[in-house]
Amino acid sequence: MNNVLWIHGGHVIDPANERNETGGDVYAVNGKIVSDLNAEQKAKAQKIDASGLVVCPGFVDVHVHFREPGQTQKETIESGSQAAASGGFTTVLCMPNTAPPCDNIGTIQLIQNHAERKAVVNVYPTGCLTIGRSGKELAPIGSLKSAGVLAVTDDGSCVQNNEIMRRAVEYASMFDLPVMDHCQDMSLTQEAVMNEGEWSLRLGLRGWPNAAEDIIVSRNVILSFYSGAHIHMQHISSAYAVDVIRRAKQRGVNITAEVTPHHMALTEAGLQDFNSNFKMNPPLRTEEDRQALIKGLLDGTLDIIATDHAPHTNYEKDVELQYAPFGIIGLETALAVVIEALIKPNHCDLSFLIGLLTHKPARLLKLDKGTLSDGADADITVFDPEESWTVTPESIYSQSKNSPWIDKTLNGRVKTTIVGGRVVFDGQKIIPKI
Repeated sequence: MNNVLWIHGGHVIDPANERNETGGDVYAVNGKIVSDLNAEQKAKAQKIDASGLVVCPGFVDVHVHFREPGQTQKETIESGSQAAASGGFTTVLCMPNTAPPCDNIGTIQLIQNHAERKAVVNVYPTGCLTIGRSGKELAPIGSLKSAGVLAVTDDGSCVQNNEIMRRAVEYASMFDLPVMDHCQDMSLTQEAVMNEGEWSLRLGLRGWPNAAEDIIVSRNVILSFYSGAHIHMQHISSAYAVDVIRRAKQRGVNITAEVTPHHMALTEAGLQDFNSNFKMNPPLRTEEDRQALIKGLLDGTLDIIATDHAPHTNYEKDVELQYAPFGIIGLETALAVVIEALIKPNHCDLSFLIGLLTHKPARLLKLDKGTLSDGADADITVFDPEESWTVTPESIYSQSKNSPWIDKTLNGRVKTTIVGGRVVFDGQKIIPKI
């Protein structure tokens, strides 16, 4: 492999370093970013012409489900990493709701071993907050930290017992681990299918109220206030929850929050045809909620964008809506969807958007990623913000195809993804590990 890389002529955007340069060059030697190349290095460099394209740090996603071990019919670490590369993501954080769950060192080591052998991007594990994600007994958080997890969470199974959650965040704080929480009061969501509102009434489906999220967000604010622990709220969907987070941050509470591309782009009306690819947890909400999420992202109330990439097989989704599992894939469409939601309406510029996908999520995990700083890992994404493409099952690298954008035309496409100085996606195909 050529260990010298030269990306030339692109629109280089590196928000962490306030670099926004048209016709700029990016260089890497032995997998690390360098400020320049000498004549000998330039002569032998692998050159990538980025004229007319954006060159930026590789995207970082702190919320994906790769399903391995235990549910490899939906996704594997290998296929999930390929989907990530296709979407411009060079670093991802896997949720622990595998089978068995990530509540022990053995499962963490299995994921790490598979990632080292098969993944084309950087794949990091999370550990469970409670044993079996049951919400009843704390997982061995210290041991999980020693095994290499970057955060702890029972994602998908919000801890309902406030005393257990209190002790869990205190314990995690001792090990300097963020607690990621899926905010759902399950007593309010039994048999719920979609957002509680106009469309649930029209369709005759059990509704899922915003209060189910708002109550747990408020609980987490209180626990963080008293403990000082860093609690990260996952996939925020409710306008009231955004307001709770905003007021808590104004008081200096140690919380962060994420929003998904689909919650910024879609509303509950997407379910009017009973398409299960619009069924997700938390559910798509109203236009008012959608606008509140965008406003929260723009004013810093919501810190980052994360996909909540959640693969399910066709046969699982192709059933009556109330029986279909929650969740959609999102890695490969994320860039185009957020361009549509944020750039096209002139809510922000590309530099702001790229920051939400790069150094800000990396900083949340205390990872030295998401920048083009001299000496940083050469994780780089090159994309065309204007290119039009149609999402088809054949164009998706994920093993599952449960996307609400199937057969839809989007604008914004990744052209090259580079991890550690090695091209892993060239716009046409994945280049697997040798």
